[in-house]
Amino acid sequence: MTKRKITDDLHALLDVLPPEIAQAVDRVNDSDNLLEVILDLGRVPTARFTHGEIVLRDREVTREEIDYVVARVGEFDEDNRAGIERTLHRISAIRNRRGAVVGLTCRVGRAVYGTIDIIQDLVESGKSLLLLGRPGVGKTTLLREAARILAETKRVVIVDTSNEIGGDGDVPHPAVGRARRMQVATPSLQHEVMIEAVENHNPEVIVIDEIGRELEALAARTIAERGVQLIATAHGNTLENLLLNPTLSDLIGGIESVTLSDEEARRRGTQKTVLERRAPPTFDILVEIQDRDRLLVHKDVAEAVDALLRGEPLQAELRWRDEQGEIHIEKVRPAPAQARDRRGPRRVQDAWRQRTQAMAYEPVGEAALEEERLGTRRLAPVRIFAYGVARNRLEKAANRLEVPAIVVKDLRDAQALVTLRSYYRKRQRV
Repeated sequence: MTKRKITDDLHALLDVLPPEIAQAVDRVNDSDNLLEVILDLGRVPTARFTHGEIVLRDREVTREEIDYVVARVGEFDEDNRAGIERTLHRISAIRNRRGAVVGLTCRVGRAVYGTIDIIQDLVESGKSLLLLGRPGVGKTTLLREAARILAETKRVVIVDTSNEIGGDGDVPHPAVGRARRMQVATPSLQHEVMIEAVENHNPEVIVIDEIGRELEALAARTIAERGVQLIATAHGNTLENLLLNPTLSDLIGGIESVTLSDEEARRRGTQKTVLERRAPPTFDILVEIQDRDRLLVHKDVAEAVDALLRGEPLQAELRWRDEQGEIHIEKVRPAPAQARDRRGPRRVQDAWRQRTQAMAYEPVGEAALEEERLGTRRLAPVRIFAYGVARNRLEKAANRLEVPAIVVKDLRDAQALVTLRSYYRKRQRV
C-alpha cells in the first residue's frame, strides 16, 4: 500500500480571487474536496466540491470582481486558459461576442503522489497506454505521476498543450520529476509538437494530455510506429464511446464496413455487410477511469474491439482501492450478447451499439477461471483436418474457446474433419 501525499498550493489560487470570495471559500473549511470556484457575471459565486455545489454568498458577481481576477492572472491563451506560475491551478474564461470576459472557472490543480500504484505494472510494461474518463475524475493526475515515475529510469517528454500537466510558467512543477516538458503555442499545433518531440529529443516515452483532434490521432499513430511508448488521455468515458467517435476511433484501430462473400456470411451466421477493425490499434492497453479509485482495464485493445464488433463476450480487469488503501484486481466480463439480428444489413451494423449500451459487467471469480482451465486440461487434444475452412480462423476459435485442438495438414493424421455445409452437400472427395 502506498501512502498518498497531496500538494495543492491552494493559497496561490485564493490570492487571485476577490478577498470576500476567498474568505467565503475559507469559511467552508473543506479545501481537500474543493474542485472549482465559479464566477459568472450577474450570478452568485459558487464553489464545487466532490460532494456537490455550495453558494459562497447571496450577492451577485460584479464586473469589477471579474476584472480583479483577470488582472492578477494575466493573459489568456487562444484556448481561453491561464495559469498561476509554478502551480497546477487553471483559470478558464468565458467571453461574450465582443471578447470581454464574463465568466471564470477557477480549477484547483493538485499533485497527488501515490495514486499510480493501481496501474503501475501497466505503465512500466513498456506498452502504450490510453486513459479515458469523465472530466475531473483524475486522468491528468495519473498522467502526471506516470511521467514522474517513468522519468526516473527513462527519457520522458511531456507535450503539455494547456500547461495542465507541468503547471504554468517556464519551469515545470516538481510533480513531474525529471520529465522534460514541451509547451504548445496554440492547441491546433499540438500534433506538430508531438512529432517534433520524437524527431528532436530522442524520447523513450511521450506523455500527452487530451488527444481530441484527428491530426493528433494520426500523430500518435506515427509516434507509436516508431517504437516510442505513448501514455495519453482522450475524450470519452468508455471503449464503446471511443469506437463511436469517428475522429478518435483510429486510436483503437478504427472501424470500416466490409462486404462478405455469400459463403463467409453463411459461415459467420451474419448478413453480408458487417463492421470490422480497420488497422492495428495505436494503444495496446486502454483504461476506463470510472472513479478515482475504480478502473476497468482492457489489456488487449485489438481483441476487445474485435469482440465488441462481433457481439462476443470480452474479458477485462476491474481494479479498485478499498478504504484501507489495498488494491484489488478482479476478472470481469460482459453479460452474454443476444443472438445475432438477421433483420437487415443496416440494422446488423448498429446491433453491436445496442448491445454495448446495455452491457453490464459480471465478475468472474478466480475459482471459476481455475475450473475452466482444469476442465480444458482434462480434455485430450483432438487432431482436426480443415477442408474449405480457413486454418488460422479455426486455430483462433480453438484458442478463444480453450479447446485443445490441433489442426493437421494430412487427412490421415486427423481424428475429425471440419468443413462447410456447402461442401458437405456436394459430397466432394478429399
